[in-house]
Amino acid sequence: MFLSLPQQSNQRQAVIDEAMTWLRTPYHHAARVKGAGVDCVQILIAVYQAVGAVGEVETGDYVSDWMLHQNEEKYLNGIMAHAHPVEVPQAGDIALYTFGRTVSHAAIVIKWPLIIHAHRPEKMVVLGDGEKGDLAGRLHGFYSVWSDE
Repeated sequence: MFLSLPQQSNQRQAVIDEAMTWLRTPYHHAARVKGAGVDCVQILIAVYQAVGAVGEVETGDYVSDWMLHQNEEKYLNGIMAHAHPVEVPQAGDIALYTFGRTVSHAAIVIKWPLIIHAHRPEKMVVLGDGEKGDLAGRLHGFYSVWSDE
């Protein structure tokens, strides 16, 4: 889907607005229910689908510590099926992080380094600094669902 710059700007803001409605939703592995439970990949799917930035996305079953036991970049490959790498993030882009052996955590950029993500240590969806705390030194890169045009 290619949007004009004004449409893209509106959709980026819609991503931020929708993501903010998930604040304080409890962290729950593999769940996608606003206010009840969500994990870091399911919130991405829910938010981007809600604003029409992506279509249906199926993750299949996954265990919570999969990234500790394999080298296959499942999370990264899933993101790359819907987004492309960008050097400088804009509002609504995705920040990916490496935990364990592979990319295994994501956040939505509000205004870098401010992010929103389902954060397991805080047990809920929170606003945070994408360069501090347990995320420091783990940034893999930024990805966008929008074209560069």
